[in-house]
Amino acid sequence: MSTAPTWGLVVETTLGTGERKHTEAQVVAHVTGPREEALAELERRARSYSPTHPLSPRRRRLLRVGDGFLLVVDGAWQSFVTRFTVAELLTDSAAPQAPEPARAPAPEAGTAPEPVADAAPPAGPAAREPELDADGVPVRPAWLGRRDLS
Repeated sequence: MSTAPTWGLVVETTLGTGERKHTEAQVVAHVTGPREEALAELERRARSYSPTHPLSPRRRRLLRVGDGFLLVVDGAWQSFVTRFTVAELLTDSAAPQAPEPARAPAPEAGTAPEPVADAAPPAGPAAREPELDADGVPVRPAWLGRRDLS
């Protein structure tokens, strides 16, 4: 039995003006289910979206493209575009981890636990995962303390 796909609703919008004009993208929501359902939610968001620029919109056009929608808003001096895309989520590094498998029940009181023949020795300091800061950078560099780098 396969699970329903999860779709990311991505909005890419023009920010800034003149030489500072650039595009930024963000995933604004996820929809689990058929692609058509994700496209319907994306269209609802595209129709009600109010971009920051232009400050004085003159014309607004919403166009359907193969994987989403394109909103073109003409201002007094320039046009600004916002792209709405539905994309299937394949991996997410920030997704919650799957629960650990259930462990064997604890032995009853008064019975000795069975010895484990293949038990690995406790991991030493070198086998531990490095401590990472909020950006995912190791707090202690791997080269720190190495005597072969003198």
